[in-house]
Amino acid sequence: MQNNKSEILAQTAGKQERKFSLRWMVALSSLPLFGMVAAFGTAPQTLTDPIAIQSVVENLALPAISQADAPSGDFWREERVQRGDTIASLLSRLNVNDRNALTFLNSSKEATTLYQLKPGKTVQATTSEKGELLSLRYISSDGTLLQVDRQGNAFHATEKPAPLEQQVVMQSGEIRSSLFGATDAINMPDSIAVQLADIFSSDIDFHQDLRKGDKFTAVYEVLYNNGTPVRAGRILAAEFINQGKSYRAVYFQDPEGRGGYYTPDGKNLRKAFLRSPLEFSRISSGFTNSRFHPVLKTWRAHKGIDYAAATGTRVRATSDGTIAFVGKQGGYGNLIVLQSQGNFSTAYGHLSAFAKGLRRGSRVNQGDVIGFVGMSGLASGPHLHYEFRVAGVQRNPLSVDLPTAFPIAARYRPQFASNSQPLMARLELLRGTNLASLE
Repeated sequence: MQNNKSEILAQTAGKQERKFSLRWMVALSSLPLFGMVAAFGTAPQTLTDPIAIQSVVENLALPAISQADAPSGDFWREERVQRGDTIASLLSRLNVNDRNALTFLNSSKEATTLYQLKPGKTVQATTSEKGELLSLRYISSDGTLLQVDRQGNAFHATEKPAPLEQQVVMQSGEIRSSLFGATDAINMPDSIAVQLADIFSSDIDFHQDLRKGDKFTAVYEVLYNNGTPVRAGRILAAEFINQGKSYRAVYFQDPEGRGGYYTPDGKNLRKAFLRSPLEFSRISSGFTNSRFHPVLKTWRAHKGIDYAAATGTRVRATSDGTIAFVGKQGGYGNLIVLQSQGNFSTAYGHLSAFAKGLRRGSRVNQGDVIGFVGMSGLASGPHLHYEFRVAGVQRNPLSVDLPTAFPIAARYRPQFASNSQPLMARLELLRGTNLASLE
């Protein structure tokens, strides 16, 4: 009987050895994907001595559990915010049955962060056996940590910046209908999609140049708190393939604190002017010498581009410059004229409002919000009338050659090359795979 038992145990051990070897061979077969190759062999006719196997059963004495070691009866729970959630519905899913807690959270000025419930964010709570709220923790999208603690029959809330850890994430996607549709399909944050459009806006018109099958890749920062993503940070490197042509960008900040996006060979990706003053919109009327005016009902030249957008849509300065005019002017309605370098200037008409604090002589930077879409002046609907002027003469902003910004200074080239090479390697890694994302 003992011999049979030993044979069975030996056979089982042999099978386990073969399974263990097989698993290692399967695992190692995938290693060439990461540039590693390994080979293993077994010498023929290898002699092994039989190993005696013996089962040992031993009774272990368990320590006695005292009343002090018993669970306290407090419960810790976590829930993800859903679309349409209120504080009351969220507390209900957290199994909080505490009217005083609900009243405090709905009325306390110290708990205003909880009013910004964003789908996908998590709320953590500790409750008693009766459902009384003992503590609550929530981190908003801007990184503010709300901590609520019970103190007797009252509650105390504090808000402070949450400790955040930075990680680098890589994602790629393909255009099927729109940029936001493609980024939503791979769960890429909207802020990263906006950055993508902004980075490549000087070379790609995202209103009319996108095609089905265009591809993009982004290497960007994500800030975490205890392993939970809080918000996306800056894009570090990106590639956009539009109509078969590849555009690449890498972020670099020089020792003087100036940061921006450059091509891999160090050319400034940013032009002196953006192609469009709106992040996303559609062109409702182009640059032409003959157009039927919808309000005046006559044929006349249209020396600008009209972008249809909802009232209140943010209007960006397309270049660095100084405000030469801000106010009402005839058919333009509310108008801003921005004087840029040399003989270049831009005009923004039919605005509903100006940015706060904007006045003649104010300095603005490219991308700053200077006003909001409206329909003041001679306008039949909400839109932005945008003009690009050279020496006071209107030119078509969609076809004119835009001046470029300065490249990286020669003294910073070695540092730029050192910083950009690993980022370009990340783009190559994701470009050569079918993965949607890597962390």
